[in-house]
Amino acid sequence: MKFTYNFEKLEVWKLSKDFAVSIYRSTESFPAREKYGLISQLTRAAISVSSNIAEGNSRKSNKEKAHFLDIAYGSLMETASTLSISKDLEFISKNQYSEFRTQIEAISNKIIALKNYHLKIVH
Repeated sequence: MKFTYNFEKLEVWKLSKDFAVSIYRSTESFPAREKYGLISQLTRAAISVSSNIAEGNSRKSNKEKAHFLDIAYGSLMETASTLSISKDLEFISKNQYSEFRTQIEAISNKIIALKNYHLKIVH
């Protein structure tokens, strides 16, 4: 594979993609009854982060790029909330939760920085 899309060069996209993979792997140990509940909610929200970063990066205007980064940030916060519930239900360990929170912090900081960069260009 020789061609690389622009979004694939973004560190924040790489981190969010790896984060989604980690989320998927962690849900393998969830109870089967959660397949259409927490598992579905958690994996869809986690995938939405990298997907919206990629989609926004393909947009022409910086205002649109910033908008999709807002959506990615919202999905990241949704993931954080769902992980908190998963921890309280003991579907993930406190250590796993702590590791995910560290990843969330790093990704959120990069989303905010990239959004601010695009907004500076708009104004």
